[in-house]
Amino acid sequence: MSDLPEPVAAFLRGKRFAVAGVSRDSKQPANAIYRKLRASGFEVLAVNPNAAQVEGTACFPDLASISGTVDGVVVATPPAAGPEIVRQCVERGVGHVWFHRSFGQGSVSEEAVREGRAAGVSCIVGGCPLMYCAPVDLGHRCMRWWLRRKGRVPG
Repeated sequence: MSDLPEPVAAFLRGKRFAVAGVSRDSKQPANAIYRKLRASGFEVLAVNPNAAQVEGTACFPDLASISGTVDGVVVATPPAAGPEIVRQCVERGVGHVWFHRSFGQGSVSEEAVREGRAAGVSCIVGGCPLMYCAPVDLGHRCMRWWLRRKGRVPG
């Protein structure tokens, strides 16, 4: 997709991402995001304090446990976990955070978004990389169209 909204384009210019909330249950949205980013050629790290391994790879309990740089973090956790994840991003100098949401509240914590933005972190609120990383499947293209009309994903 050549007409990416600038916040999405800026996020996807990164090379190395963490996905918070990847689960031992491969059917969870975080796992789909994890797999899509990997399939799109990014280096992707799973974060879940309750799992040592997911999707056949090592899983990190928090962002501090990851060595090297992290360009962006996708938050696909319950909203209550968001503020702590954002604090970890600020401590590590991660400049981009994407809060997953399709319908309902998703992983969005208004407190986390406020904290992130106050610290200079670029926060995307709504949608997910599956709506923007080519090739985008029909279901995610339709969701992106609908949620864009409702102002719930980046324009």
